[in-house]
Amino acid sequence: MSARHVATKARSRVAPTVKELQGLLRGAGLRSTAPRLAVLEYFHSHGGTNSHAEIFDALHDRGFDRATIYRILVDLAEAGILSRTDLGDHVWRFELRRGARGAQHTEEHPHFVCVDCGGVSCLPGLSLKVEGQAKAPRSVTKNKVSIQLKGLCDDCS
Repeated sequence: MSARHVATKARSRVAPTVKELQGLLRGAGLRSTAPRLAVLEYFHSHGGTNSHAEIFDALHDRGFDRATIYRILVDLAEAGILSRTDLGDHVWRFELRRGARGAQHTEEHPHFVCVDCGGVSCLPGLSLKVEGQAKAPRSVTKNKVSIQLKGLCDDCS
């Protein structure tokens, strides 16, 4: 991902307190550890969809190894705090689903993927409804599918 996309991902957000993050972890049945808190702090300050590699690159100077970060991401996804999405490139991307100060994304939503720079944007305002005579698989009507739109982002077009 280019530096300009990383810079636009860092939006000003109200950061939750450590106590709030600890409560979020404990409420999900997880222990509150320094690496888990660091990952949650990262998601609350940066938002958006992030790969394991992006999060590791951001946190490696704090002494966390790749395997630890990956296990934390999987644990947080299984607990429903993060969602995990594959956008067709065989790279899992994670995003905050349930936060200390309310959910950012409470339901599945489509993503836009730039075919040039690889930047990913959430499109939470869009939804898919199947109406009328269309015979769709049950997974479509139960929101168990992911939708990705691909094209050139504003910076690359």
